[in-house]
Amino acid sequence: MRRSADVVVIGAGAVGAAVAWFATRAGLTVQVLERGQIAGGTSSACEGNLLVSDKEAGPELDLALYSHDVWTGELDEYAGLWEFERKGGLVVAASSTGAEGLRALAVRQRAAGIEVTDVPADRIADYEPYLTDGLAAAAHYPQDCQAQPMLVTAHLLRMAREAGAGVSTGTTVTGLLRDGDRVVGVRTDRGDLTAGAVVNAAGTWAGEVAALAGVRVPVMPRRGFVLVTEPLPPTVFHKVYAGEYVASTQSSEEGLQTSTVIESTAAGTILVGSSRERVGFDRTVSLPALREIAAKALTLYPSLKDTSVMRSYLGFRPYCPDHLPVIGHDPRAPGLWHAAGHEGAGIGLSVGTGKLLAQALSGVAPDLELTPFAPERFGDQVLRETPA
Repeated sequence: MRRSADVVVIGAGAVGAAVAWFATRAGLTVQVLERGQIAGGTSSACEGNLLVSDKEAGPELDLALYSHDVWTGELDEYAGLWEFERKGGLVVAASSTGAEGLRALAVRQRAAGIEVTDVPADRIADYEPYLTDGLAAAAHYPQDCQAQPMLVTAHLLRMAREAGAGVSTGTTVTGLLRDGDRVVGVRTDRGDLTAGAVVNAAGTWAGEVAALAGVRVPVMPRRGFVLVTEPLPPTVFHKVYAGEYVASTQSSEEGLQTSTVIESTAAGTILVGSSRERVGFDRTVSLPALREIAAKALTLYPSLKDTSVMRSYLGFRPYCPDHLPVIGHDPRAPGLWHAAGHEGAGIGLSVGTGKLLAQALSGVAPDLELTPFAPERFGDQVLRETPA
């Protein structure tokens, strides 16, 4: 582990890995610190969605479109490393009311730059032949993609290491070094490390890291489950989900919510989701949630009724109350930067976040305005003494 660096990144998930890669490529010396293992948190317990279809016009969609350009532009040469698939998304509506909502959303999204095609009921089978009959309408989003999140994280960190970055796992940050109000490094269980900038990319634990600097960043865990089927012949050809999924991603409800999300993987398995609930870091497997996910999936794909489920897994999305990530410098604790709170969109938004933050860390005006994601929008300081 380095004892000094231009940038220390706390967290070795997909977002931290992207920050490390782009910052290293920008010529900065980088040290990544991770208390567990690479991709040991949310990045190892998600589906790897890179979506624009589930976002309304606004800052998050702007970041999603920017990230899409990074994935398919300068990172395109590495796509095979992380099983990148430009599979497209298909959003379906079961009722005429849902179909009207789907069409209205598509109008707003087109105006914001999303490519979307309205699909009438009699054409849905052209996209997904195994979907249930009787759906009212669908919308096709060719920009929706998928990647294997653990491979994304591992390869971005490998590439950063090969370019000169340091990556230390099993290293816990216990405090932040200060020079007056300014953050000038980190204290760890393996010694101190000074830095020109400290980036909080700690995912669902980002609030705890922020608290070390005496600032409030209200990132909270939001639990979700995914079912994994046995490998099957080609059955699901797009990222397919029910229209209510969009509303669930923007909901602030604490209780269990489920909505149907189905997609295949390169290995032939099918991932079936999704659920959302705020239960802290409770890792108890919820059979009611799993049953509800499976039952809703069968309403869209009845052909899966005799399919075996190999396993399920759960993860915690880093949720912010206003559903926007926290990206940028924190003027409440100069020297501290944040890249967290992306909730269920972290894999897709990781590379855009990493590139924009690397630009800002290098003193270059970011390609996108970061003001909507500013950490100080939450205002309050943590009401306790902070570590020296």
